[in-house]
Parts: sequence; structure tokens; C-alpha cells
Amino acid sequence: MTVAAVVLAAGAGSRFAGPEHKLATEVRGRRLVDWAVEQARDAALDDLIVVVGAVELGIPEAVVNERWPDGLASSLQCAVGVARARGHEAVVVAHGDQPGIVSAAWRAVGAALSTSGRPVVIARYPNGRGHPVGLAESVWPLLPVAGDEGAAVLMRDRPDWVAEVACDGDPADVDTLEDLHRWS
Repeated sequence: MTVAAVVLAAGAGSRFAGPEHKLATEVRGRRLVDWAVEQARDAALDDLIVVVGAVELGIPEAVVNERWPDGLASSLQCAVGVARARGHEAVVVAHGDQPGIVSAAWRAVGAALSTSGRPVVIARYPNGRGHPVGLAESVWPLLPVAGDEGAAVLMRDRPDWVAEVACDGDPADVDTLEDLHRWS
């Protein structure tokens, strides 16, 4: 099974009140988005797809979602479209504002897609479920096409399709300046 890592980084970051787009904000010497992209790249899955939209981030693996204002679902659709065109059979997805998801979590979710017998795999942390989420090609047609919800629809409607895998790291996202200060 070929698996692509997907970093969704297309949103406007409207809740973030900083002087620049949240993903371009520097924290601990790097831009916020670079933390997520580096961990996804270091996971060494078969491919890396970074979906951008609201702001150009200068990431070589980036593809542009022209429909980014339609919500997260459009970015996920963009990613699975690219993955399908490149011949992948699954994706492992997280967001560009989640700097604490470590490469081992990306790898664990990707591996569980092949071994769990389930088409959806989610990371399990000590405090609960979180990204990354693995999605086999068989469920891609069932993902929403618009709005701000992605695979959560499948997990809610078909819990029997979902496997959990224990992961290290921290899936918290950075939506506000306060979140950024807590993380940094």
C-alpha cells in the first residue's frame, strides 16, 4: 500500500490575531507550518502533499487549493485528488498548525492502515484521539466536499471502520496567539 502524508495548510487562520498569517509566524526559530511539514517529511512515507491556499508559504511540495474559502473539506478533497493522481492508496492527514505531531505518529498511523484491516486510522494520545488520521482510498468518495469538516464525518457515522493507534507527541493545534504562547 502506498501512503502519502498530507499537511493541510490552506485556511485563512482567521482566529489568529498576530501580525502575520499564523502558519508564517516564527516560533522556536522556525515558521509554525515548517514544524508540521518537517515531521511529515521525516516520517518518510511514500509522498508528501502540502495543500496551501490563503497564503503562499514557499513549500516545494505544495499544491494550491483554489477553493480554500469553501472550507477544510475542499482542501482534503484537493489532497486526495492529488494522491489519487499520483497512484497512492491511502493518505495520512494532519494540519499545518499542529507542530507537536511527531514523525513517529505519522509513521504509526500509516503502518496501521496496512495492518488494522480498517479503512480509517486515528492517532490515540494519552488525552484522547487526534491527528494524524489515515484514510484508505476506499473511503475517499465518502468524504465531504465542502464545509469545515473532513474525516470526522466518517468516524462519527461509521465507528466500526475506525482503528486507533497509540502515538507519542501532542496533537494540539495553534488557532490563537494564546495557543502559540502555550506551545512556545
